[in-house]
Amino acid sequence: MKLDTLLVHVGRDPERFEGLVNAPVTRASTILHPDMASFNAAASNKHGVPYYGRYGTSISKLLGAACAELDGAAGAVLFPSGLAAIAGTLAALLRPGAHLLMVDSVYAPVRELCEKVLQPQGVAVTFYPPHAGAGIADLLRPETQVVYCEAPGSHTFEMQDVPAIGKAAAARGIPVVIDNTWATSYFFKPLQHGADIAIQAATKYLVGHSDAMLGVATCSEKWLPVLQRSTALQGNSVSADDCYLALRGMRTLAVRLRQHYAGAMKVASWLQGRPQVARVLYPPLTQGPDRALWERDFTGATGLFGVELDPACEPHVEAFVDGLQLFGIGVSWGGYESLVLPSHVRRSLPAASTGPLVRFHIGLEDPDDLIADLAAGFERMP
Repeated sequence: MKLDTLLVHVGRDPERFEGLVNAPVTRASTILHPDMASFNAAASNKHGVPYYGRYGTSISKLLGAACAELDGAAGAVLFPSGLAAIAGTLAALLRPGAHLLMVDSVYAPVRELCEKVLQPQGVAVTFYPPHAGAGIADLLRPETQVVYCEAPGSHTFEMQDVPAIGKAAAARGIPVVIDNTWATSYFFKPLQHGADIAIQAATKYLVGHSDAMLGVATCSEKWLPVLQRSTALQGNSVSADDCYLALRGMRTLAVRLRQHYAGAMKVASWLQGRPQVARVLYPPLTQGPDRALWERDFTGATGLFGVELDPACEPHVEAFVDGLQLFGIGVSWGGYESLVLPSHVRRSLPAASTGPLVRFHIGLEDPDDLIADLAAGFERMP
């Protein structure tokens, strides 16, 4: 089946649920077993059959199976948020004394996780340049246990050569983990490009309506049992209601992402012509290696991008943001609504930006209305 068709049909089982188009919400803690033989069989296959609510119910298993099928993965592990998926994955793979290669353009809370949790626990962390590519081989150590990627990077939107990184890491038996929240499985399939584990904050585009917290890690066959075991021992569990919302969001993911992409292209292209804008940080419009990598490996782009303003705009950024009528001010993204937020970037390595950064998420509104709102905002700037 083609991907649009798959999104409609994965994670559904009408015959199992008396013809219901959507799987029912199955909330449970205790699950009763008819006899000890059944209980013992379930206990030996906790992730496969109903055993105890913390290991999932029918709706969470359907969501996990759907996410795995979309990514071409052996299976998926669900978490209560995207950050929980990242933290849980790294906890499963790293031990004291290990070395972690972390991309320098990573999502800010992950940098904080590295500095405030992993490093105090004895994990050495090296932040590497996002354009390292095959050069990542020179940074690998005997004790390196994970290479972590994010493409494009948070706020500054650098692309990464994931196949080259995957090839170098695979030669040493080191797993590559990637945050694929920006592209989703619809526009990029990391496990087909050299990654071993792909993480999404399903909170964002998969749910798509800004009303649920959820994370998912899809894994290759080698790493699936490692994540399953560690996640269960940490007590991670997800809400059946949030799983229902993610499955519901999955049905419209294709049409929503195409509109996010079209709207973002129109707004970002318009922003490129504004005198206050120094650069638009959006892979389809960025010149050079970032655009080349995006064109080679991705089939589209979503609604999130950054804008570097002229340094003279620095004193007026908050007033510009405050005056916008159609852009909400808030963290996260991926819902149907447009958002704006000034970016405060922390990097370990030198970054190219000199002016203030603003991040935009282009929602499902008519892009002409969004452009008019932005034009009025720029007019208010001195």
